[in-house]
Amino acid sequence: MAPDSHRTILHIDLNAFFASVEQQANPELRDKPIAVIGGHGRTVITTSSYQARARGVKTGMAVWEAKRACPELIVVVGDNRKYQHTSSRINEIFRDYTPDVEAFSIDESWLDVTHSLSIFGSAVTIAHLIKARILHSFGLRCSIGVAPNKLLAKLGSDQIKPDGLFIITPEDMARILEPMPIQELCGVGKKMQRALNMMSIYTCGELGRCEEQRLTHKFGIIGRRLKEMGQGIDLSPVVPYGLEEDIKSVGHSRTLEKDISNLAEIKCFLLQLSEMVGSRARRYCVSGKTVHLYVRYADFFSSWGKQITLCNHINLSDDIYRAALSILNTVELEQPVRLLGVTLSNLKQQDEQLPLFVEERKKLYAIRAMDTVNARYGRGVVTFGTLVPGKEKGGSYVIPPSWRPDGVKNIDVQ
Repeated sequence: MAPDSHRTILHIDLNAFFASVEQQANPELRDKPIAVIGGHGRTVITTSSYQARARGVKTGMAVWEAKRACPELIVVVGDNRKYQHTSSRINEIFRDYTPDVEAFSIDESWLDVTHSLSIFGSAVTIAHLIKARILHSFGLRCSIGVAPNKLLAKLGSDQIKPDGLFIITPEDMARILEPMPIQELCGVGKKMQRALNMMSIYTCGELGRCEEQRLTHKFGIIGRRLKEMGQGIDLSPVVPYGLEEDIKSVGHSRTLEKDISNLAEIKCFLLQLSEMVGSRARRYCVSGKTVHLYVRYADFFSSWGKQITLCNHINLSDDIYRAALSILNTVELEQPVRLLGVTLSNLKQQDEQLPLFVEERKKLYAIRAMDTVNARYGRGVVTFGTLVPGKEKGGSYVIPPSWRPDGVKNIDVQ
């Protein structure tokens, strides 16, 4: 029996989350094939309803391609604030059953219900109660995996969609994993899958039986972890909000409403992203030494990222902007720009000591006042004068996989 078999973990996956939220918000969309996109000027499918998926519509498709597969497809521009609000409220439901709730993304969470079984009777009972409450309160369906650890719980929730419930007991682990394709395991992406396939490893059973030395020779220190994954072993705990490790970075990205090559426009968006990063870093009292700039070109596939490490830690927006701009100035853009991203890393807790010089203190007071107003009335109410003429130029802020319903990773995106 696996050493973590005494735990009982639930993984809850909200099915076709963005599309389902839109269908509940607009009754005219229910039971119809819909696809959610990031912005009016963009043509890539973010997610689609199960009615659309049944007709061949997939995430990442171009809209024209999706409409060719499903001519009656209804395209909806996503509302990130709606998704964030719904996700946060659903996570509150989870905490009624256990305090040990870890949000994996905006539509997925792990729950450790080991110590809740004496109250509710069984994990299956808890799963049915959660399903019923989410359906009643939000009209949404979810798939739930029940297992002795996080790895297997997520594997279970992926097995039956939509509205599934899949249970993996310690006794069933070997039987279920033996024929399971390795790409079904969380953490095995396409690149890892190809590398393992080159080693004639296609199933979890084959991965679990592979010699550890062979895996570590190929993949280094993660070789042992890969073997454990193939055996269904995962000792990682469910980490509730407030108990996470210190954050490593603060970042924002934005898909532009139209591809742009005008440098002045690119700088404007760069300043906007730098302000978003700086504002969040200041709110959580962190500063960083490394600024990373990410650019994706108009063809969607070509991209690059570069970073610069400074002598001092910073969290003021204009300092972040200047660092990002210095990176941009070293590159000759090959195509119009589709997406921009700015990240501040190499973080430390920010000292509260005021600057020595009067002008620097005035600047800090002004920034604090701006942050206070924006926190109360909404981001961008007070902003840099340079950004005012460009407010009508839209785009979509991507909800990243690192999004969480609480704390510094609760990214305010539109």
